[in-house]
Amino acid sequence: MVVPNLAVNIAGVTLANPVVTASGTFGFGREYGTLYSLAELGAIAVKGLTLKERPGNAPPRVAETPAGMLNSVGLQNPGVDAFIREELPWLKEQGAVVIANIAGSTIEDYCAMAECLSDTAVDMIELNISCPNVKEGGVAFGTSCDSVAAITAAVRGYCRKPLIVKLSPNVTDIAEIAVTAVDNGADALSLINTLLGMRVDIQTRRPILANNVGGLSGPAVRPIAVRMVWQVHQRVNVPIIGMGGVATWEDAVEMMLAGANAIAVGTALYLDPYAPLKIKQGVADYLDRSGMADVSELVGAVQVY
Repeated sequence: MVVPNLAVNIAGVTLANPVVTASGTFGFGREYGTLYSLAELGAIAVKGLTLKERPGNAPPRVAETPAGMLNSVGLQNPGVDAFIREELPWLKEQGAVVIANIAGSTIEDYCAMAECLSDTAVDMIELNISCPNVKEGGVAFGTSCDSVAAITAAVRGYCRKPLIVKLSPNVTDIAEIAVTAVDNGADALSLINTLLGMRVDIQTRRPILANNVGGLSGPAVRPIAVRMVWQVHQRVNVPIIGMGGVATWEDAVEMMLAGANAIAVGTALYLDPYAPLKIKQGVADYLDRSGMADVSELVGAVQVY
């Protein structure tokens, strides 16, 4: 029996397998590292980093939904300098491929972080463009081609690591946004980020989340994510990390058939911290049963009508 090759290449960085942990759901890996070797994962996208430490939003900031969850954690994190000093060395000691997810409220914040992280051992930088631009009335960077072009081009000028742009699904045409990101310097794309959602307590008649709205993730968003990955795959020629409700190996295969080169696991980790390892083994077994020698054979292999 030939063991299928699970290794994938994302913007020049080799991942041992296509299973990534999604930013915001894996912290900096310390808790999960007590359960298994982090080197077993393809890559770790760390908790979203900001230029300075952020306490996050006031609680309640997490709410259950029928097929997933809403969160408005608000990018609670220790700041990029603390990450570089206290978390990154430990992560690299574990043998992990590290994707640093960066967020901000101005283009200058993003550029400063990209420049700072370019001098470290992080393997890739993921640009979270779902954040509100305070200089443009609070509209998210990722919701128009003009703003996506501006922030991607600006960060590209300071980023000396492979640059992943993480796309927001809260747009009219995600394929156009993807093309704009690639045209302005993105080496790879990740999608989708969370969909904007809301829940209301019918007894108090107030929103369940203190922030009123939050990001919807989990199985409910997976068909949307698959559709968007498929649409983007038709239009760009860079690697795609597909995410949004991936909880099983079947979900991962589906996402890759739609066009993802790798997949990210997020909300599923809260239910089963071993989900990434189960997905990795499940994909390998599927390839073996299907007579496929390389996981890349799955990418974009959907046969549409």
